[in-house]
Amino acid sequence: MSDLRKELGDFSSIVCFKAAITGMEEALGEKATAIALTTAGRARGKKLAEDLGLAGSSMSLDDAAAKLKQALGKEGTCLCIVEKIISEGEIIKVYTTETLCSAGELMNSPRKCTFTMGAVWGAVEQLIGKRLRGVHTESVLRGGTHDVFEFTPL
Repeated sequence: MSDLRKELGDFSSIVCFKAAITGMEEALGEKATAIALTTAGRARGKKLAEDLGLAGSSMSLDDAAAKLKQALGKEGTCLCIVEKIISEGEIIKVYTTETLCSAGELMNSPRKCTFTMGAVWGAVEQLIGKRLRGVHTESVLRGGTHDVFEFTPL
């Protein structure tokens, strides 16, 4: 990734991004904001999957998880850490930690991952070549060890 700005580089703070999210929620409402952020995340994830060579590949879920961990984690954009991707029949579960969306939230916050889940969602869709339905099923904010995203074929 190249520097997008001469002095500040490619990254901005979680504080600023979360301020944008809460501002959008105030202006548009919670549901409309969630739809917009999830859709934006999916577009990002699809592009990322293409850039990583995941689109249409026969890469294993373990290998895909490793690539996404690198691209989205500490060595990449710092959106989240993709710990693992598993398949349970037709359901694909992605286990993440340190998500942008959960950062700084109080325990028992109702906050759901929107942009983060969307980014993972778009990448997984490109990997398996199917449209999916995504749901944030477990949260570190509500006692989970991970933020877990479950994807099922449409």
